[in-house]
Amino acid sequence: MLTRRGFAAVAGCAICTIAGFGATEAFAQGAAATTANGVTRKVLSRTDGPAAGYETIIMDVTLDPGAVVGRHTHPGIESTYVMEGEIELPIEGKPTQTIKAGEAFQVPPATPHAGGKPSSGKTRLMINYIVEKGKPLASPV
Repeated sequence: MLTRRGFAAVAGCAICTIAGFGATEAFAQGAAATTANGVTRKVLSRTDGPAAGYETIIMDVTLDPGAVVGRHTHPGIESTYVMEGEIELPIEGKPTQTIKAGEAFQVPPATPHAGGKPSSGKTRLMINYIVEKGKPLASPV
């Protein structure tokens, strides 16, 4: 029987796959890492809050050399710290930046952004999302 939570996970993962955020099951604390198109994602924590109707997701993301992250939006804020490598970051309304290891960036809610030019080396990111609960984590633009 497909529960409401199971349906939301399936629908969310279908949309995430289109945007390059593929997963085999719902993002959940303790879930195994998933890899799609050279991008590996591991959910480290998923909790309700900080306010009613929102959830906080902390994710460890690795981009293989040459991996492409398609243009997308999130239903909340994305805060990212680059742990290894670098990433070119085009955010709508801002000049494209190259963010390197030890630097951080934020993407406002519903703002189109992408991975930019693929990196020639491995890139590792620690991402914190504070997003509207029940909405897909990412939607293609």
